[in-house]
Amino acid sequence: TGPLKDMEFSVPEGGGVRFIYQFTSKPPAVTFRLTGETDGVIEMAPSKGILYLNGSLDWENKTMHRLQVESLDEKGAVVEGPYAVTIHVTDINDNPPEFDQPQYSGVVRQNSRPGKPFMYVHATDRDDPSTPHAQVTYSILHHFPNPYSEMLFQIDSVTGAISPSRTGSYYLDPQKQDTFTLVVTAKDMAGMTANAFTTSTDVIITVKESLWKAPPTIYIQENSTQVHPVNISQVYSNDPDVIYDIFEKEKLPRLPFSIDKNGVIYVTEPLDREEKDTYTFYAVTKDNEGELVDKPLQIHIVVEDINDNPPVCQQALTVLEVQENEGGASNIGAVLATDMDQEGSLNSRLKFKIESQVPAVPASNLFFIQQETGVLHLTSQSLNKRIVSNYSLEVLVSDSVFQTICNVLIHVIDINDQIPIFEKSDYDSVTVAENLPVGTVLLEIQATDGDEPGTGSSHIIYQVKEGDPNNNFIIETDPETNRGFLKVNKALDFEAAPLYNLVINATNPEPLVQGVQYNSSSLASFIVVVTNVDEPPVFHKPVYKEEVAEDIPVDTLVTAVEASDPEGDVVRFLGDVRGWLRIDAATGQVYVASPLDREQQEIYTVDVVASEMNNAAQKSRATLVLHLSDVNDNPPQLDTDNPPFFCYPLSGGERALIQAVDADKLWWYSSFSFSLADNLHTRSNWEISKFNATHAYLSPKHTEFEEKIYYVPVTVNDNGKPPLEGKVNLGVNICRCSSEMSCF
Repeated sequence: TGPLKDMEFSVPEGGGVRFIYQFTSKPPAVTFRLTGETDGVIEMAPSKGILYLNGSLDWENKTMHRLQVESLDEKGAVVEGPYAVTIHVTDINDNPPEFDQPQYSGVVRQNSRPGKPFMYVHATDRDDPSTPHAQVTYSILHHFPNPYSEMLFQIDSVTGAISPSRTGSYYLDPQKQDTFTLVVTAKDMAGMTANAFTTSTDVIITVKESLWKAPPTIYIQENSTQVHPVNISQVYSNDPDVIYDIFEKEKLPRLPFSIDKNGVIYVTEPLDREEKDTYTFYAVTKDNEGELVDKPLQIHIVVEDINDNPPVCQQALTVLEVQENEGGASNIGAVLATDMDQEGSLNSRLKFKIESQVPAVPASNLFFIQQETGVLHLTSQSLNKRIVSNYSLEVLVSDSVFQTICNVLIHVIDINDQIPIFEKSDYDSVTVAENLPVGTVLLEIQATDGDEPGTGSSHIIYQVKEGDPNNNFIIETDPETNRGFLKVNKALDFEAAPLYNLVINATNPEPLVQGVQYNSSSLASFIVVVTNVDEPPVFHKPVYKEEVAEDIPVDTLVTAVEASDPEGDVVRFLGDVRGWLRIDAATGQVYVASPLDREQQEIYTVDVVASEMNNAAQKSRATLVLHLSDVNDNPPQLDTDNPPFFCYPLSGGERALIQAVDADKLWWYSSFSFSLADNLHTRSNWEISKFNATHAYLSPKHTEFEEKIYYVPVTVNDNGKPPLEGKVNLGVNICRCSSEMSCF
């Protein structure tokens, strides 16, 4: 209720008869009058000034009503007004969404990019578009058929764009299923409430084969004379708005291929199969932002061969050897040639033919070559080195277009039908001392061979055939002169071998021909006499090692060292300048001479000397290493380097850490035990308590101590085997302390 004035009202549509407002008037006004866009629905009670609806407003037909209200007196004259009254009709959600088609159909390509729309659906709502009433969201309600756990299609809830899902992009295949029906719903209220209108429609989707397919292998003939670039293939994307490109993984200096905006692939220049016979690269599609649209397609190019390469001899001159007694049809070698054209094709098939033979003696056809392999054979004719020592052949090698001449040189080599013959069969003897250095030449020997010089048939190898079982000698041959040098290979020993009766043979590395054998002419004898040299005794071992307990009794046998004289002289032994050990000069037995002490020296090393009885200058040395093992022979002690102290005056609760030490090894004791002297004075003033295996706390039992040094008798037991104990009068200083907590 209120006075008459300009007013605006917001009234929801629908709802039937409703009270809106009651105007009050000023005298002499007795009645009200309503005019304007009442549309037969908006009325006013004249006498009471009540503005009301006698029906429902409809926002979809009219969103605003403009009215005028005035008050009248009894005579109908206007008292107030007219005033403008505006009624704004507000929307309610009273209209469902409506699709613009009763049914939709679309086509999708196999392997299309997931999320790339191939069709749209669209629905409208007659409600106020500025409110959620008309905000439509889309979803897929059903999917027929649906062979997988995930849907093959997806829809943008706002735009209605339908695209393949990731699953669909992978599995869609027209060979398996070429038609799908989607039930798509449109829901108003922006999908935010269950109390919203929902409409559905069918979407029929046809699946077609992907256009994006790799072409079959492309064959391009090398050295093409066409004008380049040449169209060799084309690829097609399922998406018409893509940018085509190619890339390679090989990172070649240049890639002789390109692709245009329509997916046409070109070769940009002539190819050479001998340079590269295959190419592999990838065709790709990108969107305007450079992102890949389709999976890369592999493009495989094979360069086809043409016969554009002549045969090539593998060697400028092929050199072969054949023995003069070689039998007919023998394989004597091969002419090797290659062709860079495609292997296994007619373009690289080679044929061999002998064009000429020089000299043509004793015949012009002494040799035969296999046409397909180039293998050379002798014919039935035998060769004679004395008549012709070398033959030159020209071999024609050809393919279907080109020809090449390969040169061959054949050496006729001598057969090994002569044995080496020594210049003399007995080289007498030589006398040498047994200490002659290794490598000394004792003898030069010479044999001759009648076969061709510089061949395996005439080269001579000397060996000691008999009389040298231990390989004390070696013979080296000068390859230029066939002269042999007998040398000392190992140290000589008069006592082991005073005399060597050597038998030396001379042979060739090349086998002798059948019917020829080595005989006595290839043997020679030589005697080596070894003289004695006085040598020092020799110990059987360079180092003797023993381990004994440190408490081993004096005169106990520790070990025995052994030495012998090569000449058999009597050996004497000497050693141990320290005096802990003594050695029996005649037997080498070593005894304990005085008590040993591991704590003084754990590893005891002694030089032992063996000398000849009759010549003390002839002597040698060995080392005796004696390891002394520990026994529990040292009582424990207290560490007095850092004596304990307490700051005066005592306040109570003080304690000092003391440490026990033992010269023996730790395994003889697990831990120390600590105790005080068993007297009343000590036990009434001090107490001791164990801290760990090696430490204990010493504590005063009261605070009534004077400022001086007290001596506390402490006993430490090592609990070893056997247990040992040490007794110490421990000096304990009670003093005035500085700020650094030390005695003044």
